[in-house]
Amino acid sequence: MRSCNEMLLRVNYLLAALLVVVVALNIVFGRDFSQPHYELFADMKHSVAYDAFSKNSNFASGQTMQSPVPGTIARGEMPLHYQPTPDDARRAGQELTNPIVSGAKGDPLAKSEARGAQVYARFCVACHGGGGAGDGPVALRGFPPPPSLLTGKSLQMKDGQLFHILTYGQGSMAPMAAQLRRPERWDVINYVRSMQSTAPPRAGESKTSADAPAKPDESTKSESES
Repeated sequence: MRSCNEMLLRVNYLLAALLVVVVALNIVFGRDFSQPHYELFADMKHSVAYDAFSKNSNFASGQTMQSPVPGTIARGEMPLHYQPTPDDARRAGQELTNPIVSGAKGDPLAKSEARGAQVYARFCVACHGGGGAGDGPVALRGFPPPPSLLTGKSLQMKDGQLFHILTYGQGSMAPMAAQLRRPERWDVINYVRSMQSTAPPRAGESKTSADAPAKPDESTKSESES
């Protein structure tokens, strides 16, 4: 009888010890699927990445952020066959027309102007100013101010020419193709046109833009409709 009790006691001790081990293992290695699991020797799994604007000796340019390979075409966009020259800017004014028209179902022009206002505030205000007069913070701190978007040549440029300038840059203005998708460029142009239409004209100057019907940018039109 005594031997049976001793054996039963040993079994109980063994089960208790096993329970402690199971609980300890569950605490240490228990999987919470909402949290990352424990990792050992993860140095090669999680390498330290370069910051986008940091120096990088692995490239000839010494920069981490690299420009797209020449000739790169963004997915879903046909290439624009223009060069960053004034002549091609004028040619774009003749060949490209704004794909967003007024009076269509759902008032896409008003929606485009609203989107353009957001893009303008993010990318254009620094130089052109909130009202488009060329009095942005950058210009007020000594950088040559851009011409007003409300008067002069800006009124006479066609939408396609403005699109070319946004894409390829002009003078001190850098190209914005890397920052703005094509529909966003048209949205900014529509917002600028809305500012021009509400700005008081100077003496002897018409507020009507010089834009005229021309060949549409089909790739942009399809993208803006989708």
